Amino acid sequence: MMTKIDPGYYLSNQSRGTTSTDLGKDEFLKILMAQLQNQDPLNPMEDKEFISQMASFSSLEQMMNMSKSIDQMAKSQQVTPVIQYSHLIGQEVTYQQESKEENSKSEVIAVRQSDGQAVLELKNGEEVNADSILKVSSINLD
Repeated sequence: MMTKIDPGYYLSNQSRGTTSTDLGKDEFLKILMAQLQNQDPLNPMEDKEFISQMASFSSLEQMMNMSKSIDQMAKSQQVTPVIQYSHLIGQEVTYQQESKEENSKSEVIAVRQSDGQAVLELKNGEEVNADSILKVSSINLD
């Protein structure tokens, strides 16, 4: 005769600090330990079943570590618009102004970020979004 253990008995003593529906490795390990502690001594868990659960735990831990590493790598790869367009400082840019039909040219003196977009500050006093640039040229010092 197999005795069923009420999971509410051993889970009711656990802290309820998180409301997440995702099981992490700590929760998985707690459940596994509770299973081992409360198993029927006359009918213990099969070795294969235990090894399978430990392999699942190991896989879970490896996936969490890999996910954390990928997140860190993605964050390190992000380049701010200021850095992305800083090479334009000292270059002449040709751009289309919304108010004029003809193109304008000026030297880029600074790059700043506004609402996640790169804004080029020009020598002629104007500011233009980097998306409006039609051409980049080196300045002739003749």
